[in-house]
Amino acid sequence: MDLIDEFRNRDLCETLLAHIHSEALHNFTIMEVCGGHTMALHRFGIPALLPSTIHLLSGPGCPVCVTGRGFIDQAIELAMHNNISVCTYGDLLRVPGSLTTLEKARAAGASIEIIYSPLQCLEFARENPAMKFVFLGIGFETTAPASAVTLVKAAEERIDNFYLLSAHKVMPPAMAAIIHAGVKVDGYLCPGHVSTITGTNMYEPLVIDFKVGCVIAGFEPLDLLQSILMLVRQFNGAEPRVEIQYTRAVKPEGNPKAQQIMNQVFEPCDAWWRGLGVLNNSGMQLRPIYQHMDAVLAFGLNMAEPPDPPGCRCGEVLKGLLKPTQCSLFSKICNPTNPIGACMVSAEGACQSFYKYANH
Repeated sequence: MDLIDEFRNRDLCETLLAHIHSEALHNFTIMEVCGGHTMALHRFGIPALLPSTIHLLSGPGCPVCVTGRGFIDQAIELAMHNNISVCTYGDLLRVPGSLTTLEKARAAGASIEIIYSPLQCLEFARENPAMKFVFLGIGFETTAPASAVTLVKAAEERIDNFYLLSAHKVMPPAMAAIIHAGVKVDGYLCPGHVSTITGTNMYEPLVIDFKVGCVIAGFEPLDLLQSILMLVRQFNGAEPRVEIQYTRAVKPEGNPKAQQIMNQVFEPCDAWWRGLGVLNNSGMQLRPIYQHMDAVLAFGLNMAEPPDPPGCRCGEVLKGLLKPTQCSLFSKICNPTNPIGACMVSAEGACQSFYKYANH
């Protein structure tokens, strides 16, 4: 039996489900923060297997989904300059800006390179000193260390034509803002990949301040079912705490080296999140020693955030106030072929997950 089969074992899944059904006797609301969890839950059909007492909400843990239209607008504006090339991960290509997408701008002649690592963007800068290269840094604590390593290398090599346009964010302020906004959350399925970097400490204030349980979960059916059972037992015992289900990948201390390089390069700043607005200390900006590589400062960008398209309710979906199927645009004019909102673009977006799995 290989590892995947082991974590999809039907008998073990049925055993866990039997415990969940027998123990989840009271209404209990769980928010899966990570977009990867949203996708996995619906891919494996888990919501349909749970008792009616357990309510699942999708949260703001899809980095593409929470990234604003203004960020896309500024990236396109930069890429239209003759001597500037923008480097991006492929999942940003189809995210709508105010007027167009990076994909369409690229087809119209904008210089936009699809990369798999920021180090590729740095290599372009190293090989083409007459051009300026801007890396679009999005994502949470999982992707920020790679951006930080690249910036350190650029500084050490004194490469002066490499820049970062940062939309990096950290998760806990958004998780707290959800509860502050009045959304009922009894337990969080905490993101597994983020937690491999951060460890458990960043979730402790959520337990202390809001008496909400936190379980760091993996992405296979047994991971998800075991994590849900762990949250149910915390709730039944009135003992909310931070637990690690995803022990094969996550340690309580996280990855100290990754944390060190992030803290060396970035400092906290206020950041805008779709559905939540500006949250204090929820973003990452470059520390003064690296600010000469900050694209906002270097190119005088205005990062004002335009509103989402009329009828798009991605913001409410990301706050857990609305299921994607309750949006009037869902599966009609908004679908993966023609996404109106960012939540339909990303493979980890709640709207695309519902469209691919729950809706059909």
